[in-house]
Amino acid sequence: MQNINKVCVVGAGAIGSLFVGHLASLVETTVLTRRESHARELNEDGLRISGKSQLNATVRASTNPAELGDVDLIILATKATAVAASAEGLQGHFPNAKLLLVQNGLGCEEAVRQFGDWPLISGVTFMSGVKHSDTHVEYELDTATWMGPWAEHGAPFEFVTELEALINRSGLKAEAYEDLLPHQWSKLIFNSAVNSIGAITNLPHIKAFAERNEISDLGHLVFDMMAEGKHIAEARGVIIAGDPWKMNVQAVNHGQSGDDEYGHITSMLDDVRNRRLTEVDWITGSIVREAHKAGIPAPYHETMYRLVKAHETSWKRKS
Repeated sequence: MQNINKVCVVGAGAIGSLFVGHLASLVETTVLTRRESHARELNEDGLRISGKSQLNATVRASTNPAELGDVDLIILATKATAVAASAEGLQGHFPNAKLLLVQNGLGCEEAVRQFGDWPLISGVTFMSGVKHSDTHVEYELDTATWMGPWAEHGAPFEFVTELEALINRSGLKAEAYEDLLPHQWSKLIFNSAVNSIGAITNLPHIKAFAERNEISDLGHLVFDMMAEGKHIAEARGVIIAGDPWKMNVQAVNHGQSGDDEYGHITSMLDDVRNRRLTEVDWITGSIVREAHKAGIPAPYHETMYRLVKAHETSWKRKS
C-alpha cells in the first residue's frame, strides 16, 4: 500500500526545487514559498529542471499552508537559519504528515519539534543545483540524499524506505538507514571544514582543498580539521560511516572537463558572497558544542567558527 500520495515542499531554493521538479512526476506536489511573487510564477509557469534531468513540472504553490490541503509528507528544504521560522509557520497545519529535514548540520529536529508533533525523518543531502530563476533550477551534482528516522520522535522505518523508493523512482537518489547519525556526522565533518574554509578564503571547492604536497598547501588544514572532527565524533560515541577526507578528494575530482577545474560554490560561500548569515552555527558551531560536551579541545573548529562569525560581524560595520 502506498502511503505517500501528496507531498508539500517547504522552501523552493535549489534543493527544494529539485525535489519538487522530480517528485511532481509521480505524486501530487505542492510548494510553500516565502514570497507571493515566487508562488505566482510557479503557478503560472511551472518549474523547469535542466542539467542532470530535463523536466517541466506543473505544481501548486502558495505562501499560506492552509491553501494547500493536507499532505502525507512535508519536505522542509530551507536553510538551517530558516528552520525555526518555517516550522512556526507550519504550526497547526498538515496534522497527518511525516516531515523530512534535509539541512546541513545538527539540531534542526529540536527546532521543528517545538512547533508540531510530526514524526520526523532526519536527512542529509549531497545533491546540488544552481537556481537560475524562481522557475528554473539546474541539477548539478546527482549524489544521494541519506535519511533515517529521528531517534527521539521518528517516522516508522517502513515509511522511510517507501520514501527512499519514491525518490529513486523520481530520478533523484536516496538511501535509507535505520540509524542516520553515523552518516550525519560524516557529512557534518566534511561540511564543517569545506564550508567554513571556503567562506573565509572565498574559494569554491576546488582541487586546492585536497592538495598536501607543499607546506603551504590548503589541503593540510582541511585534513587536520577533518581529523579533529573524527576525534570529536568518537568522543561523543559516534563511529562515522564514511571518511570525510576521501569524500573531499572525490568531490574535487568530480566533473573535470579538459582544462576547466570543477569548483562547486558551497552554501556558506554563497551566503558570504551575498552577505547573508551563514549556517555556521549548525555546522562548525555544532561540532564545537559537541567537543565541549565531551570535554576535549577543538582548536581548528573553534578558530574557523569564530572567524566566520567575525566575518558576518564585519558586514555590519560601515566601510
